[in-house]
Amino acid sequence: MRYRTILLFGPPGSGKGTQGRILGMIPGFFHCSCGDLFRRLDPQSDEGRRFLEFVQRGQLVPDEPTCEFWQSQMAEFRRLGRYSPERDVLVLDGIPRTVGQARLLADVIDVRGVLYLSCPQQEKLVQRMRQRALLENRLDDGSVEVIRRRMDVFERDTRPVLDHYGPAVLHAVDATRPVEVVLQVILAVVNSVDLD
Repeated sequence: MRYRTILLFGPPGSGKGTQGRILGMIPGFFHCSCGDLFRRLDPQSDEGRRFLEFVQRGQLVPDEPTCEFWQSQMAEFRRLGRYSPERDVLVLDGIPRTVGQARLLADVIDVRGVLYLSCPQQEKLVQRMRQRALLENRLDDGSVEVIRRRMDVFERDTRPVLDHYGPAVLHAVDATRPVEVVLQVILAVVNSVDLD
């Protein structure tokens, strides 16, 4: 069974995690942040060390290991009863990050909507991420150089995912507005999407 899915999509610092966590509190929705899953890995484990190597360089983890890791985590959520594809709409944040990942997951996720949190002012995103690094002790947001590299990776490798899914499911949301305003727009979009 393919997972009914809403994708939260946008550059680093656009608010995907914040909005995803809020949506995930609504009954019938399950939020999964691939970045959070990676950050929970034991940094002493082989998988954790491999992840850290990419993060510290501001690079994406390669497609196949990312998708395999994510699918194993989803299987665990199902086994534990935290997520049920029959009951819950999956709110994905941080995956697929490349067209290759989108293709690898085509038989697993049924994308009903893509919420693109856009933020044309890159400096605003850099500021958000620097604050987040301090508040949440996030290594991936630690230096301006790494942040800018992540922005470049988003433009080069991740933005093409929008074209992959196409305009029929794409909904642009201005992420520079206050969190509660962005949430209202997202909820209106989610209510308009066919999730049955």
